[in-house]
Formats: sequence, structure tokens, C-alpha cells
Amino acid sequence: MNADNKHITDDLLVKHLLAETDADENLQVEQWINENEANRKYYADFKLIWQESEHIAANNNPDEDAAWNRLQNRIGKNDNEQAKKIVPLFKSGWLKIAVAILLISAVGYFAYNQFYNNNTINKISGTTTLTENLPDGSSVTLNSNSQIIYPLRFQGNQRLVQLSGEGFFKVAPDKAKPFIIKIKNVTISVVGTSFNVKNVEGSTEVIVATGIVKVNSHGKQVLLHPGEKVIADENNDKLTVEESKGSLYNYYITKALICDRTPLYQLVDKLNQVYGVHIQIANKQLYDLPITTVFRGQSLNQVLKVIAETFNIKVENNGNLILLK
Repeated sequence: MNADNKHITDDLLVKHLLAETDADENLQVEQWINENEANRKYYADFKLIWQESEHIAANNNPDEDAAWNRLQNRIGKNDNEQAKKIVPLFKSGWLKIAVAILLISAVGYFAYNQFYNNNTINKISGTTTLTENLPDGSSVTLNSNSQIIYPLRFQGNQRLVQLSGEGFFKVAPDKAKPFIIKIKNVTISVVGTSFNVKNVEGSTEVIVATGIVKVNSHGKQVLLHPGEKVIADENNDKLTVEESKGSLYNYYITKALICDRTPLYQLVDKLNQVYGVHIQIANKQLYDLPITTVFRGQSLNQVLKVIAETFNIKVENNGNLILLK
């Protein structure tokens, strides 16, 4: 395990996941998780693999000794020292086969590949928007600087993928095999629908276009219907369902800013992203004023002119700052 704190071992993380740690150990783990993004990502991946390994163990009744032997063969001669370090964890009494799958400290993403029961996973990312077809007939359009990880073939009774960044999913229906997206501590489950998922700065936003989407975070769950959205914060368990007005979220796909009773502040936030500017609403009474229109291909000045005429307000340019008042 590559941890910044030498006292945080995979053994301790397993105890933490099983709720067998004492108060001091809980504090130690939580402090380590919050130290940096690398630790948070390691813990999220560790927890995901642990949960899925429990599922495999419960459904397949595997031979843990055979699994261990396969692991040793996979590690190879060059990793003998690392193998020795993880033997005590395997020999402990915690869900033996789960541990055999979980040993990510020895071979990085070996356990992840074991979960998918094949040696190859697809890892798709890029600096521009791209669309990827998934093995089940579903598709995802990734925004720039986003990434999705998925197996070459979905096995078992679910279709599991991992996402970082933003993506719009069109999921092929399959009631017997739910489509599940993991983003840190957020789980998104569907059987056939279309929706947008965005993870940025510690929060995950889900907006539903069609169908029903289930979102779980910190032990809480909500069901989203078309035109609804929820934001899940990784630092708390609050899940608030709101109406999504317009289609600003999928500009990276449509290249259109579609407003349907959209609050002005939401349009301004998106304009700042799209045009790389800094627009501020100087008068707070303007924040929630609704606007219904479509912007497609207009220059920023043309957009600002429409906003000014719609609300009878002034647009003031102050160097790098644009004020609406």
C-alpha cells in the first residue's frame, strides 16, 4: 500500500470497513483519508473492491486457497517481498476470499481485474468530448478531461463502471442487470435511462433526462425522475432533489444553451465556463429571475445583449470583470 502515513495499512482499512476499529483507529483512518486526494482515491477504490468482493464471495462460493495461489503466480518472482507483506492480511479471519480479491497493495489494480473476471478493462479519457459505446449497448459521452473505466464484458448480475469528471449516459434497458456507476462514495443505479453525471470539487451532480435514477450517498437514497437533479457532497449526507430547469448541463454535447425558466445565476455560471469569462450579478434581486431562450453559436456580446433586454438591466465591463446590474 502506498500511504502517506506508515501506520495506515490495508489490514487497518479492512477493519475500518468492517466497523471493527476502535475510536483511536477510526480517527487515525479518517485523518489519513482527509490528508490528500491520493489517499481519498485509494480509500474509495479500496472500498469499492471490498464491497464487490463480498458480493462475489456470497454468490460464487469460491476456493480461497486456489485464489491465493493464483495471486502468488500473478505477482511473480520479482514481487516476493510485497507478497510476504500481505500474507498476514490473508491469514486473518476476515472474509478470506474477499481478501484474495482485495489485495490491491500487491499488484495495483489486480483486484479490480479479478472482480471483472478478465485481464483487460477499458480506460477511456481525453482532452476533448468523445462518445464511447459500452459492451451492453449503452453509450456515454464524456466531457473533456473526464474518464470512464469499464470491463470488456459485463459479468454477474450488474453492469459496473467507474467515472471521474462528467459524462452523459444512455443506458440500454436490462432489468435483470442494473447499470451502476461508482464515483467515490456515490452510487448511481439504473436499468435503462439517460442522465448526466458530473463530479467536481468534492460534489457529484446527477440530472435525469429520461427514466428513473437511484442515487445513494452516505447511506441515504433518493429516486430521480425526468427533469430532476440532486447534488451529493462527499463531506456530508445531504441529498436534496431539485427541478432542473433547461438543459445547460449538456452544452458540451449539444453546443446549445437551452434555458427553460432557468434562473439567471445558473445561466451566468454556465456562461463563465463556456466563454472563459468572469460575469457577476451585482444586484442580488436578479439571481433567481427566470429566462426562457436558446443560445446557439452567438458571441458573448450577443448573449449579454439578450440578457440585458430581457431583464431591462445594464451590462458593465470592468476589465476582466463583467457586471450585470
